[in-house]
Amino acid sequence: MSFSRRTLLKASAASAVLGGIGAPLVARAQTAEFTYKYANNAPDSHPMNVRAKEMSAAIKAETNGRFDLQIFPNNQLGSDTDMLSQIRSGGLEFFTLSGLILATLVPAASINGIGFAFPDYDTVWKAMDGDLGAYVRGEIGKAGLVPMDKIWDNGFRQTTSSTKPITSPDDYKGFKIRVPISPLWTSMFKAFDASPASINFSEVYSALQTKIVEGQENPLALISTAKLYEVQKYCSLTNHMWDGFWFLANRRAWEKIPEDVRAIVAKNINAAAVNERGDTAKLNANLRGELESKGLVFNQPDVAPFREKLRSAGFYAEWKGKYGDQAWALLEKSVGKLS
Repeated sequence: MSFSRRTLLKASAASAVLGGIGAPLVARAQTAEFTYKYANNAPDSHPMNVRAKEMSAAIKAETNGRFDLQIFPNNQLGSDTDMLSQIRSGGLEFFTLSGLILATLVPAASINGIGFAFPDYDTVWKAMDGDLGAYVRGEIGKAGLVPMDKIWDNGFRQTTSSTKPITSPDDYKGFKIRVPISPLWTSMFKAFDASPASINFSEVYSALQTKIVEGQENPLALISTAKLYEVQKYCSLTNHMWDGFWFLANRRAWEKIPEDVRAIVAKNINAAAVNERGDTAKLNANLRGELESKGLVFNQPDVAPFREKLRSAGFYAEWKGKYGDQAWALLEKSVGKLS
């Protein structure tokens, strides 16, 4: 299965049209016993929605039409913040959300975004499919939401720059970098003695173009679809943060589903998550070549000095205090000693 920047852009445009008329991707089944909505912020050809459509069809078939899962991609039902409110109130039954954003409600949910914690995907899945993921799911459950067992992939974040490649922690010193409006990002880049600026993503391109900031950081898919290569020269594969999407259910809606149907729904959601992980990894691998053809110059720095800089700056100790000893021990069980 191949995904490219072009298909993602086409999907974004198509989804915008769909959003205008409020039409879901999956047609309503008039005879369904349960008709539930699943919303997300990705274009409809993103691996998340490709797999979600397969998942929805499989659930419908395996439940003999009793369960109809309608998909609303591309922020059709509002921003992440809007949809988080909707799923908590019951206006929405299912929703996928970044753990880093979910942290506004469940602080532990952002622990997977700790800087330079995860060296590779094998380590990510060992943690998130293991004890660390189970701990975070438990914390999410306390907030009245039901997280599915498997977290979906949003990818590793990379650093781009218009001025220089990032090859060592020293290259971050004084570096004017756009970050999302989040304490975790600001804290990390300040630990590198960088100059982080919190800017909404809608303003990132112009901020880079006008040199308000020198660089930014995002997964390759977003660097491609937002055409940031037009205003950036270098891409350093820092893999400084990994983020995923928790597949969340409204607890009251989930508990209304009979156990036999619920088992089918959960099985297919979790299977789709695993498939989406493979798709996303392939997408990012393909995008590197495409972005290189657009003129972006790649480099792969050694992450060990970055970890050591964060350790000596007190970053890990600070966030260990915020997350607590139990969560931090589970993180270090998978990634090794950080603080």
